[in-house]
Order: sequence, then C-alpha cells, then structure tokens
Amino acid sequence: MLPQEVVDFFSTYQDLLWLVTVAIDLAITLLLYRLFGKMGLYSIVILNIMLSNLQGPKITVIFGMETSLGLILYSGIYFATDLLSENYGRREANRAVQLGFATSVIMVIMVSISLLFLPSSLPETKDFAERVHYAIENLFDFTPLFVFGSLFVYLVSQSFDVWVFHYVKEKTKGKHLWLRNNVSTIMSQSVDTVLYALIVWAPVVGLEKAIYLSLAKYFFKVVIAILDTPFIYWARSWNVVGKDWHDASESHHHHDSESKKKSDT
Repeated sequence: MLPQEVVDFFSTYQDLLWLVTVAIDLAITLLLYRLFGKMGLYSIVILNIMLSNLQGPKITVIFGMETSLGLILYSGIYFATDLLSENYGRREANRAVQLGFATSVIMVIMVSISLLFLPSSLPETKDFAERVHYAIENLFDFTPLFVFGSLFVYLVSQSFDVWVFHYVKEKTKGKHLWLRNNVSTIMSQSVDTVLYALIVWAPVVGLEKAIYLSLAKYFFKVVIAILDTPFIYWARSWNVVGKDWHDASESHHHHDSESKKKSDT
C-alpha cells in the first residue's frame, strides 16, 4: 500500500514511526472534533477502541522496550473523553465510553458469525477465498477471556477516567485543566494496566511477562498523556457549536422560544 521507500525508511526508524503514529492519531482526533464537534469525538472513541483491539496482540519494540502496538490508539481514547468531559460534561464522556464498549461487543459477535461461513470452494476463487478466511480467522483467533477481558478493562478504566477528571475539576473549581487531564489519565491508565496484566496478558504469556509488557505500556501511556496536554487547551478554545448538529438545533429552538416569550410579555 505504501511506497517501498517509506516502508524501508520506517523499518529502520521504528521509534520515529511510533512518534509519527501518535501525532497522526492526535491530529485525526482534533480534525474530527473541529469538523463534527462532539460527534467527531464519539467517532474517534469508537474507531480507536476497535482498532486498538485489532492491534492489541501485535507486539513490537519501541525505544528498546517490548510493548503492544494497540496502546497508541487506545491512549488516544483518553484524550477524546477528557475533551468531551471538559467541553460537554460527564454525561457525554460516559456516553462515548458506553458507545465504544457496545460497538466492540457487536464487532466481536458479527465477526465470529462471519467465520462460520466456509470459504468458497469454486476453482476460480478457492485459493483467494481460503487465504482471506484464514487471515481473518487468525486475526480474530482470541480466547473469550482475551476479548471480554479487554472490554471489561476498557469499560472500568475509561469510566474511572471520567470520574477522576470531574472529581479534580470540582475540587479545583474548574481551574488547572492540565492537572485534571494528566491526573485522570495517569490514574485510570494505572488501573487499566494492572487489570489488563492480570486478566488478559497473564493467562496468555505468564505473570512475569505480563508485568513486563504492562509496565512498558504504562510508560508510553504516560508519555502520550503529557504530550496531548497542550492540545486539549487548544481544542477547548474552539467554538464548534455549529458543528454539533443536534445541539445547535436545540439551541436555536431554545432561542426562538425565549424570544417568543419576551414578545408575548
């Protein structure tokens, strides 16, 4: 898909590839928010949880540490839910978390059903059909513990992130966005890391390896949380009311109602 020169370059510079991927994920989140308001943030939460589940089992080495590739996109979810929390409140952030959970469950069920269909046995397409079938089967050959363990950890850690964000916001009377953005993410990521290590990785790779992978993942998650802090300040200042389709219409309807009341009096 990509030019061979690009593939060769990033094969040599894997650490740079990680930074570029983080930047792309952050840029996509900001772009969708700018274009579609909170609907864009809903979309990025759903997209990232599905992609991170697909990429989660892929193990790579970044900055000399072995870690899961899925953490890049997974960490981006925290940025999206924190921005939702900041600009739209706890209810909308929790709604995004629940949508991500629901769509992930649906994806697992529907892919599992699709694998019940046998590949075509017609001579013209047999080889191609079998390659695709077994590729999908291999990609989704997860144990129920891995699938539902991952979803359980996601739901717990993301809900905790939203709660901590608003708890810190209330305690600081709405000040210090950098503090609640980082504290909520770092604390919830620690919960995510511990649960994921014990529930998901330990039964697959053993407890010692699970702890090693999880500590490396936690390091990268904290780095991403720190990197996204200036951008949440930037995004918070945007006026995207016109992009929030439903809310904009509600606001217009409310304004018309208020105007009618004033004219009646």
